[in-house]
Amino acid sequence: MQFKSLVLALSLSAVTLASTACAITPASAQTPADLNDLEIAHVAYTADNIDIQYAHLALAISETPEIREFAMTMIRDHEAVNAQALALLEKLGAQPEDNFLSQSLIADSKDLIDEMSQLRGAEFDKRYAENELTYHKAVNDLVGNSFIPNIENAEVKALFESGLTIFKAHEKHAEMMVKKVNGS
Repeated sequence: MQFKSLVLALSLSAVTLASTACAITPASAQTPADLNDLEIAHVAYTADNIDIQYAHLALAISETPEIREFAMTMIRDHEAVNAQALALLEKLGAQPEDNFLSQSLIADSKDLIDEMSQLRGAEFDKRYAENELTYHKAVNDLVGNSFIPNIENAEVKALFESGLTIFKAHEKHAEMMVKKVNGS
């Protein structure tokens, strides 16, 4: 029971963080390429918070040193990028805008957290590692191919380019982690 409460608290805290730190506006964009800078900022902030949730789950479940080290790296790096993003938004006097993509990411993450919270041992490690690789590939592709080319503000674009460099390193790390948990 205590573990399920932890997972629920993590899920609710990320949703609360996302909704309290961001202005909620009706979603007007229909594709990632249609998002404005403030909607893109919200997606990135949301994606970072989701990966932080996954990392906290890994720390609560996994006993594998490599998985735990990776999870701590995810927490440190994603929190640092989010802090930079929030500072930049404050400097610009702007608030991230909720949108269809942020909402979809949150809904999908809840299902995945529920699924992974039921796993233990090698089964959890494998699922976590594979999810991290898939998640980073998808987010890095979205940021590199849809977001960065469409960001209008130069400072926001520079932050995304810097973040993408970090998150591509995460992707490589996750790839090595998947190979290790799969025994290759």
